[in-house]
Amino acid sequence: MAHAVADRSTRRAGPGSAAPPPRKRRRFGPRAGRQDHAGPLTYAILVFAALVSLFPLYWTVVAASSTDTQIVQPPTELLPGSHLIDNLKIAWDQVHMGQALINSTIVAGFVSLSTVLFATLAGFAFAKLRFRGRNGLLTLVVATMTIPPQLSVIPLYQIITDLGWVGRLQSVILPSLVAAFGVFFMRQFLAEALPIELIEAARVDGAHSLRIVWHVVFPIARPAMAVLGMLVFVQSWNDFFWPFIALNQQNPTVQVALAGLGSGDHTIDHAVVLTGALIATVPLLLVFALLGKHIVGGITAGAVKS
Repeated sequence: MAHAVADRSTRRAGPGSAAPPPRKRRRFGPRAGRQDHAGPLTYAILVFAALVSLFPLYWTVVAASSTDTQIVQPPTELLPGSHLIDNLKIAWDQVHMGQALINSTIVAGFVSLSTVLFATLAGFAFAKLRFRGRNGLLTLVVATMTIPPQLSVIPLYQIITDLGWVGRLQSVILPSLVAAFGVFFMRQFLAEALPIELIEAARVDGAHSLRIVWHVVFPIARPAMAVLGMLVFVQSWNDFFWPFIALNQQNPTVQVALAGLGSGDHTIDHAVVLTGALIATVPLLLVFALLGKHIVGGITAGAVKS
């Protein structure tokens, strides 16, 4: 049959003509290897989105450098004024702003570190370890995210009252040492990013569980840990409901201090309030600046597969 096919192709080509060379398959398209460049419209959209995102921060700077009369009366000022230093002094002296910044840094730092540590350990256990009741426990952990935090305020306040922790930072730190969202987040990341072969190879080499976690799990989970730490830090820094109940104006966090800022003589100085908001925003900008590279790496981790 193969000879018949060869004879047929020879007759079609003619007795004196050579057989046509086989066609090469094109494995890539004509644009393979080229790097796409964004056009003017893309840059225009990105610049517009950046300006819209930065405008609230810019307006806070404008309001913090103006007087209350310039803010509430038209026409609205769109350029920074000359009262920023005066408003900063008023905001700093009117409440315990320095103590509030220190307290918020301590609370957010402890909560972020503990949540990242415990969530990574629990996420590794739920993702790669085999034990009885694993799926049921994971379902129970995820189900706790559906419970409103307001339901636990009364029993939690009774506990800290019995312990004598009202007005102290441990009343805010200890109830937030780990979060169900963090456990679920790290479990989902490690389930995809951590190959089971690495764990088995480490066990063959004689590594125990803690050594596997330190030398295998933590290096792989570092981008996700940075993202989770940033999210928890921002959430803890901006938390107002429970710190407002558990603390007081003598030992406040930033959000509790802002609640008592700018009030006096039955009026509110909006410029001073926005100055306090500007003070509270600066540490968050520093966190984004320090963890920006890890945050981008964590978001894009797994997007490109080898």
